[in-house]
Amino acid sequence: MKTILIIGIGPGDPRQVTVEAVEALNRVDVFFVLEKGSLKRDMVALRLEILRRYIEDHPYRVVEARSPPRERAPADYAACVDDLNRDKQAAFQRMIDSELGEGQCGGILAWGDPALYDSTIRNVEALARKPGQALRYEVIPGISSLQILAARHRITLNRIGQPVLITTGRRLKEGWPDGADSVVVMLDGEETYNRFADQEVEIFWGAYLGTSDEILVAGRLKEAAAKINRLRRDARAAHGWIMDTYLMRRVSRSS
Repeated sequence: MKTILIIGIGPGDPRQVTVEAVEALNRVDVFFVLEKGSLKRDMVALRLEILRRYIEDHPYRVVEARSPPRERAPADYAACVDDLNRDKQAAFQRMIDSELGEGQCGGILAWGDPALYDSTIRNVEALARKPGQALRYEVIPGISSLQILAARHRITLNRIGQPVLITTGRRLKEGWPDGADSVVVMLDGEETYNRFADQEVEIFWGAYLGTSDEILVAGRLKEAAAKINRLRRDARAAHGWIMDTYLMRRVSRSS
């Protein structure tokens, strides 16, 4: 039997790796990494720094494979994601077959928390379900970027007695969710918040949360949107990529 640990490592700051995650790191014989090319090489470097800092007197190896490319503007989004996940499963399967011995423990480091907008659990589960596959897996939770966003802005994600809705930029393009007062948005590559800049909405935005490149903006959306647009553009030009998330909520009468 082979074991895979899916380990949440937080948004990037090694100090936000949990004690449970550290214990899990020290069980792993082989870490599997899907790297996304030279522009995101610093994301791999952050993973390696976490391993260097927390693994003690335990030999391990790191095996990398190229992450399958993703179509940026697919006609059928769901079908595109299914195809991408199948390609990722094939990449993980090849690494597990060739690099992980019987009785050994493999590790996959997931950004933030692996249960929140991450495909790793689904992909490993699909591999474990294959006929004749002697593979078990465990999930170790991590600090999510949403938690860091709220902490940095010194806010709660929801108002008293009210729910908070977590969605994507793609879904937000359809309009403000019915019945929602507070909306957390992830995976927004199109600056969808601009659609609501003429409304009474406040925004709490953060990029590269938990890293030394962290950027924060908060305020009325009609006043903050242009600044966020500029910061996103400059940050993407500087780094070649951007990871950001934000909370928007209706301005209350007492605000």
